[in-house]
Amino acid sequence: MIDLIKRYWRTLTRPSAYYSLGFLTIGGFNGGVIFWVGFNTAMEATNTEQFCTGCHEMRDNVYQELQPTIHFTNRSGVRAKCSDCHVPHAWTHKMARKMQASKEVWGKIFGTIDTRDKFLDKRLELAQREWARFKANDSLECRNCHQFQSMDFTRQGKRAADAHSTALDRGEKTCIDCHKGIAHRLPDMSAMEKGHER
Repeated sequence: MIDLIKRYWRTLTRPSAYYSLGFLTIGGFNGGVIFWVGFNTAMEATNTEQFCTGCHEMRDNVYQELQPTIHFTNRSGVRAKCSDCHVPHAWTHKMARKMQASKEVWGKIFGTIDTRDKFLDKRLELAQREWARFKANDSLECRNCHQFQSMDFTRQGKRAADAHSTALDRGEKTCIDCHKGIAHRLPDMSAMEKGHER
């Protein structure tokens, strides 16, 4: 057994002594392609609605809240799935978000929000984290679908048209400043209000 391990180790540490450069190059390229396809397939699988609602914490809480909103059912038939709003589309930003999401795996393992009461207790903290992320990236995920250039301000209410055509267009605000609670219920904001009173 030890001889077999030594032989494999020698082959791994000095592959050119046993295989041709062409074989190693082609093998490395093919291995890279196989790895990339597998990795990308796994990443895309984690962006599906089925994956996101696979745990009861999401299915029984925020997914239920999404269903009656315009982001779920509307006259055009375009549905925003979880990843459309919570995972950036650009590859580098997507990878950064996936790394941040690994913290959510720990929450699942340790049961941080595994009951409705625990979820409601942490809801404000979770919402504030998402709002801060949206604020920091200038509501990038919103802008994947909603663009100022495509808005018809004449079909919007006066307040919305004023906000969209002035403050938001100048970069003073971002989508999440005005549209908190657009797809999910707002958490109990009394803790935030008490924090402002101090």
